[in-house]
Amino acid sequence: MSPPARLERTSSAWPEWELRARGVSMKQYLLSIYQPDGPVPTPDILGKIKQDLEVLNREMKAAGAWVFTAGLHPPSTATVVKAQAGELLITDGPFTETKEHIGGFTIIRAPDLDAALEWGSKLARPPLFPSR
Repeated sequence: MSPPARLERTSSAWPEWELRARGVSMKQYLLSIYQPDGPVPTPDILGKIKQDLEVLNREMKAAGAWVFTAGLHPPSTATVVKAQAGELLITDGPFTETKEHIGGFTIIRAPDLDAALEWGSKLARPPLFPSR
């Protein structure tokens, strides 16, 4: 399959090496997934969310936009590493008063911010992450 003579927004469907060879640069964007603090959703709700995420990840991969995705452990398992006065300070935490935290992220390739925001809107809207 040869690439189109004129690369437009659909250029993200081509491998990055081929885009670079044709002088097309793709930026990478990080899409954060915010998760409400509190109990883990029930298995049926969590199962539906995982299914919906897999469908979106397949769509991103087919479009050549997907780079990497990962879920994160709850904030209670976090450790902070901080340089302070020439010393390395390692503490449990962070301890913050929040109602949500970053539960995961996806890194995508997109030709511009508008294209990245299109993917971000698909990730953020229900039914992927229904409000509780």
